[in-house]
Amino acid sequence: MENPRIVVIGGGAGGLELVTYLGNKLGRKGKAKITLVDRGTTHIWKPLLHEVATGTLDVEIDQLSYRAHAAAHGFEFQLGNFCALNRADKQVTLAAVMDDDGNEVLSARTLNYDYLVLAIGSISNHFNTPGVAEHCIFLDSPAQAQRFQRHLLDAYLKLNSPAHPKDKLKIAIVGAGATGVELAAELYHAAAELNLYGFADLRKDRLNISIIEAGPRILPALPERIASAALKELQKLGVHVRTSTKVTAADNAGLQLGDEHLEAELMVWAAGIKAPDFLANLDGLEHNRLNQLLVNSKLYTTLDSRIYAIGDCAGFALPDNKWVPPRAQSAHQMASVVAKNIIAELNNKPLRDFHYKDHGSLISLSRFGAVGNLMGNLVGGTMMIEGRIARVAYISLYRMHQVALHGWIKMLVISLVARINRIVRPRLKLH
Repeated sequence: MENPRIVVIGGGAGGLELVTYLGNKLGRKGKAKITLVDRGTTHIWKPLLHEVATGTLDVEIDQLSYRAHAAAHGFEFQLGNFCALNRADKQVTLAAVMDDDGNEVLSARTLNYDYLVLAIGSISNHFNTPGVAEHCIFLDSPAQAQRFQRHLLDAYLKLNSPAHPKDKLKIAIVGAGATGVELAAELYHAAAELNLYGFADLRKDRLNISIIEAGPRILPALPERIASAALKELQKLGVHVRTSTKVTAADNAGLQLGDEHLEAELMVWAAGIKAPDFLANLDGLEHNRLNQLLVNSKLYTTLDSRIYAIGDCAGFALPDNKWVPPRAQSAHQMASVVAKNIIAELNNKPLRDFHYKDHGSLISLSRFGAVGNLMGNLVGGTMMIEGRIARVAYISLYRMHQVALHGWIKMLVISLVARINRIVRPRLKLH
């Protein structure tokens, strides 16, 4: 196949690592035309969105430009929202791009492909709970995280304003998975930092943060001892954790918990995820109940060997009747296998099978530490870690993502610049 066209939809962790690898191996050498499609112009590592939401990470500084990265790594970038697939003609359709005033910037387009990789990610699953879509904030994208941060700053200003007298700022987080737990801890960190910037009366005890979890414990996807360690740290901070409690509705004043109404000024929904709904009707491709596209051991879709799916939008069944979990490490492992399989196909070589390896889980509790477990050959099984060691391990996950995108030398330079920024810039995003 001369100059094959490889189109990757979605510039999240897996998609961006994939096009970077293929661009370096094929695009730069003129062996393939590689195109990344995303509806945004920049990339931020999704596990950091809770830091964007609290302002402890400034997305304007830490985000990566798709166009600049494409120019440096041998692929092209197309701005657009994927809206249709024609498998017979091997075409994808991108919707028109509009500006903030509703004017068309880019018209609708079609792209031809020889290989298509769907790395669209996931969105929050609110299970059609009444009022949630209208009154809760989700953390699926940088734009949503920035929206929460603006609301948070406004709430802090009101808390210190004589015109809005109140004792406490009430924040409710629905869902005690990694996002909910990490956000709660980061909110206390942000409150402490704000005292340096004129919010002198914003004491820790003026924050009233509640985590609402329908299941019997927090962090249900992780081992119980990790969940117990995280719970102790949250309780030390002052977080109110309510398990076995279901949210039945939301309104502009708070959450309905059965017969009880929990007042809250800010509400975040982090109670579950699913793949985008349109994947359930994507030109006949098979999917599961979470809209994930079913893939086989080679990671191409069950009905089309030229269409791969990776990350949160891919449904890969494990032997124990479970699915590969929606984690950054899953997307990274899938991207690596698909990259090698596409190159193998182009060279008429056998494809490799995907074998998910659980390297453990780490939960960041901001500057208060971290908890988690490491699994694999390095520790000879499973080892629970917490405190500074866990925090260093957590940060190293992001550094390894940067290595996949930039290489070791540039990652070290980026890390050094980040350390310098902590000295010369405010510790918190204040606008």
